[in-house]
Amino acid sequence: MRSVDEFVQVVLSEFPPDRLTYQKGIPTFHPENAQEACHFLTLLNRYHRQSFVTGFGNNIDPVGAPFDEMVTIRTDRLNDLMEVASGDFYVTVGSGYPLKEINLRLESHRLFLPHSNLPYVGSVGGALAVNLSADLNGRDVPLKRYFIKAEVVTPEGEIITPGSVCFKSVSGYDIVKLFSGSWGLLGLIVSASFRVLPTTALSEFEGLKLKKVDRTNFVKAFDVSNDAADAVYSRKIKDKFDPNGVLPIV
Repeated sequence: MRSVDEFVQVVLSEFPPDRLTYQKGIPTFHPENAQEACHFLTLLNRYHRQSFVTGFGNNIDPVGAPFDEMVTIRTDRLNDLMEVASGDFYVTVGSGYPLKEINLRLESHRLFLPHSNLPYVGSVGGALAVNLSADLNGRDVPLKRYFIKAEVVTPEGEIITPGSVCFKSVSGYDIVKLFSGSWGLLGLIVSASFRVLPTTALSEFEGLKLKKVDRTNFVKAFDVSNDAADAVYSRKIKDKFDPNGVLPIV
């Protein structure tokens, strides 16, 4: 295992120098596409290093002792609006794209994503990672309801594209939903596709209110003393996706 300073030199030798910055003293890698993220995670495995995925740092800001031995990953440069498919009612954006700006781009297409109208100032990837949810007249409306496809780099450095943008019935578990509420532990979401609605449905969401991000269930799930079925299942999924522990629970 190389020291964090030695690993920084490896990263600088493998990527353009502007991909690495220091955020509050923590070396931080800024991938600009899936291939760069894939290569970085491959290096983490090769050199037995650990990292942490962050968006705008709203919910967890990598600073202090837990991150001293890491080169963290920030998604701020994965910030493109990639596609608006008006006829098929979906939009694809980079994980570093601000959630609240999606509807500004969809307005001319007479489409909208309900959660883009909420007072949430974080990134799309961050919103998915914390399982952002809203209340609509006493009914829970999570963002993942509209999350239909993603491009993800797994902790082992493999690019996968779970989900589908097609309207169809799906039998079995919708794998892309695993990444909503994963807090970045199952990999780096590079881009996300969302089902969007025609603006004629806007009135149906007038009472939509942002719910507070709740870490309670997340923390409980990774407490090894918790033998509840959901907690055991969560830990098994984590071990399956990240056998080398390059994205540790912080």
